[in-house]
Amino acid sequence: MSPVLIRLAEGDAGDLWSRMFDFSDYGALLGLVSNSIIAAAVLGIVGGLVGVFVMQRDMAFAVHGISELSFAGAAAALLFGVNVVAGSVAGALIAALVIGVLGAKARDRNSIVGVLMPFGLGLGILFLALYPGRSANKFGLLTGQIVSVDDPQLGWLIGMSLVVLIGMLLIWRPLSFDSLDSDVAAARGVPTRFLSFAFMLLLGLIVAVSVQIIGALLVLALLVTPAAAAMRVSSSPVLVPVLSVLFGLTAAVGGILLAIGGSLPISPYITTISFAIYVGCRLIAWGRGRRRVVPGYAGS
Repeated sequence: MSPVLIRLAEGDAGDLWSRMFDFSDYGALLGLVSNSIIAAAVLGIVGGLVGVFVMQRDMAFAVHGISELSFAGAAAALLFGVNVVAGSVAGALIAALVIGVLGAKARDRNSIVGVLMPFGLGLGILFLALYPGRSANKFGLLTGQIVSVDDPQLGWLIGMSLVVLIGMLLIWRPLSFDSLDSDVAAARGVPTRFLSFAFMLLLGLIVAVSVQIIGALLVLALLVTPAAAAMRVSSSPVLVPVLSVLFGLTAAVGGILLAIGGSLPISPYITTISFAIYVGCRLIAWGRGRRRVVPGYAGS
């Protein structure tokens, strides 16, 4: 390769690296995104807890369906000039209600979600196409924005997250029983129908919060992946939620702290950290399995 081409290639690589990681003005930029860091921390904690039940109840697909309607609601709010958080919450709750009422069984739930997802995404794209404002606002609803959380939005997000957290704590024990064996729980008098409906509403709220941070397309990275990773390395009813919260917190806050130094959206950083944690947990689980099958191995 000629020296000119080598220099051009090195320049392109350097430009790409500076777009991803540039910490020259990191201290000044850090103060501008303090709201986003706080919101991400809250989301990582509450999302990690909710994600445990999402995995136990096999509702990862439902999370994606709710996020698409939440995106449509946020896009409609953006178009009509009303509160985007309120629009996102409205769309998420409508999706949660529809799935909760019509999708009591897993097979019915999956079919309902499969119908809602393209409808919500198409409706959201229509609203964004009609929106005359900045393209960054459109793109941010899909992939997240690092400076999208102002003071009023932060208050909304923390308030909704507290509602979800309190609600989860109130129904934690019966919901755990229902998630592990719904038939036995129903036979023991546990109100399984009410618990399922209540959980769907709480899930809708936390999805609406997530859309504001990471965008509608990548909500699974914070509501599914941390819990899935935690379940690879533990089956303890105490340790799994703790690990899920830790993994979610690391991915959400760590992603924002890395994104500050680049010009890219938040979501690639958050999803990469979340995926790396999951891969690491898979490797740990694989290593444990290998040790158990080694002849003469004396470990647990």
